[in-house]
Amino acid sequence: MATKRSLVSLTIAAVLALAATSCFDPDQDSGKSGASPPTSTSSTPPPSSTPAPSTPSVTQSAPPAATARTKAELTKALLVPADIPSGFSVDPSIDPDDSKLSSSDARCKELVLLFNAKTPPGVKAVANRSFTGGQQGPFFDEELDAMGSPAAATALLTRTKAAIKSCKSAKLTIPGVGASTMVVSEISVPAAGSNPVGGRFTANGGALNGVEIIFAFVGVGDVVLTMSFDSGDQVDGALGAAAVKAKKMLGTAKTGT
Repeated sequence: MATKRSLVSLTIAAVLALAATSCFDPDQDSGKSGASPPTSTSSTPPPSSTPAPSTPSVTQSAPPAATARTKAELTKALLVPADIPSGFSVDPSIDPDDSKLSSSDARCKELVLLFNAKTPPGVKAVANRSFTGGQQGPFFDEELDAMGSPAAATALLTRTKAAIKSCKSAKLTIPGVGASTMVVSEISVPAAGSNPVGGRFTANGGALNGVEIIFAFVGVGDVVLTMSFDSGDQVDGALGAAAVKAKKMLGTAKTGT
C-alpha cells in the first residue's frame, strides 16, 4: 500500500512537556533526645577526663535519581515476529514521512498540531517497529514513547483523546500520492493498558479513497504504547500482545507520579 508509513509517531507526537519531577523531601530523623550524662557533683575528679566521642553527624542523602529510560530498553520491549501470529515479519523499510494533516476548522487545530509534529515534545526516548503481512498487507506499527513520568504519559493520552473527539474531518496530504478528506472518528480499543484511546481515519474520496487507518493508544506506567493498523482485524490481538510484553519488559515506572 502506497500510504503505508509510520504514522504512529506523527499522531501522538505532541505531548505536554510535563516536568513532573516530584521532589521528595524525606522527613529528617529527629534523632534520640536522650538526656545528657549527669555531671558528677563529687569533689573528687573522675579518673579520666577524656570526653565521650561525639556522634558523627549523619547527612541525609537525597533518594537516588531515577534512571531514565533508553531507546535500547524500549526496543527490547517491542514486539518481534515470535510474539505475534505467523505470517508477519518486520518491515525494514524506512521512508521519510512527509504526510501532513490540515483543516480550517478550529476544532481540528489540536489534532493537526499533534499529527504534524515530528517528535513528541518532552519525550525522553522513543522506539518503534513496523510489521508487514506481505506486499499487500496487512500492516501495523508499534511505538513506545517514554514520557518521563506516569503523569506525562496520562497527559499525552488525555490530550490525544480530546483532539480526536473534537475533530470530525481533516485533509491528509501525502506528497507523491495525493490528498483526501479523512473522516475522523473516536473508537473504543481494548483496555490493554491505562487510559485507552482509539481513533479511526477513513479517506472519503480523493487519491486515498478507501484507505482506513486505526490508532490505538494505552499507557504502561511512564510509557505510552501506540499502534496503528490498516485493518481492524489486527487491533485486539496485536495491542494485547504488545501491552503484555511492554509491561513485562519495562516493569514499573521509573519516576514518580
